[in-house]
Amino acid sequence: LFDESHTLCLFHNLTGHDCWGCGMTRALVSVAYLDFYGAWHYNRAVVIVAPWLLYLWLRWVYNLVKFSK
Repeated sequence: LFDESHTLCLFHNLTGHDCWGCGMTRALVSVAYLDFYGAWHYNRAVVIVAPWLLYLWLRWVYNLVKFSK
């Protein structure tokens, strides 16, 4: 889905090297499509970021339901 676009990362555009966040959006989209190999290929930090984001989302939904009563 995102393979053909130019990067917006300022660090990458200035230095030509990937930063720690480069590929994270692509990795998270790959996880959403259950393409775990592709996610690992884009950014290995996805194994930390994806569960953390899932936890935050579930906590937000829980609080939304709990306090809406």
